[in-house]
Amino acid sequence: MTLISKYKESLGVRSCCRILDINHNTYYRHMKPKPIEPQGVSACNPRRIPDEDRQHICNVLCSDPYIDSSVYSCFYRLLDDGIYYCSARTMYRILDEKKAVKERRNQLRHPDYAKPELLATAPNQLWSWDITKLRGAKKFHYYYLYVIIDVFSRYVVGWMLADNESKENAERLIRQSCYKQGVNRAELTLHSDRGSVMTSESVHSLLTALGVERSLTRPHVPDDNPYSESQFKTLKYSPFFPKYFGSFEDAQSFCRRFFDWYNTEHRHSGIAFMTPETVHSGSSLMCNRKRQAVMNAAHDAHPERFVKGTPKVPAPSREVWINDPKKQKKSA
Repeated sequence: MTLISKYKESLGVRSCCRILDINHNTYYRHMKPKPIEPQGVSACNPRRIPDEDRQHICNVLCSDPYIDSSVYSCFYRLLDDGIYYCSARTMYRILDEKKAVKERRNQLRHPDYAKPELLATAPNQLWSWDITKLRGAKKFHYYYLYVIIDVFSRYVVGWMLADNESKENAERLIRQSCYKQGVNRAELTLHSDRGSVMTSESVHSLLTALGVERSLTRPHVPDDNPYSESQFKTLKYSPFFPKYFGSFEDAQSFCRRFFDWYNTEHRHSGIAFMTPETVHSGSSLMCNRKRQAVMNAAHDAHPERFVKGTPKVPAPSREVWINDPKKQKKSA
């Protein structure tokens, strides 16, 4: 830099920098370095609004005359009154510093719905129910199938086919199913979605009278009622499920055969491929021991075929959840 300063008058700064292979901007920066500020002190932007004025602007925007208006409405209202504090964008920044950027109008907000976390450790502790439509012979003609399933055993404790969807049909099915299963007060939780029938006051009153706790899914959450949805999929993906039913009697006859097969013959993957009737009746332990005995005999007869030793037959889970909180924590 000393050589450039010595010959800059005769050769020029750019020529000297070109000879020394130095960018001329580097020379200018070196000749006029920025002052070093003390550590911990930053340069203040002269255009920044002082803190006292920023607080005053925030108080004005959050006052009664302006709290229900948008920031731009406040800006132009103040402008009409001959007042200018700052730009509308700066008003947004000031409100953001105070954590006040949100919907400013006083309007209805949806409440926070709690996630249902329901546990069943035995039959008749937790039921799930829903309504699905079965297509009739005519266009836009449907039959309505009501199904209540026990979450622990996957056993269909009650079903009903009707020409319409009504709270009276739901009440009759719930009452009959509780009576048939011998449900006592404060033992059962009935889970469902938020359909008009499920949320009706008459159904709620019936559950209160029976001592059954009502549980509802969260709005717009499709997987809060998985057991009923899974059961309907098994129904409608059955090889014998028709495209439509010719009559009410035809649909009822099919449902009667299907639910008898589902409860007594269907090996359900969610309960270690046992039938729902086996688990619901409490015979799952005996069935599991019988299966294990068969596997033990097979291993004793041909141990060379079992490289990892005697296989253990899976048993149904002792706890069945709707929205298991442990799994929710792991996924989070």
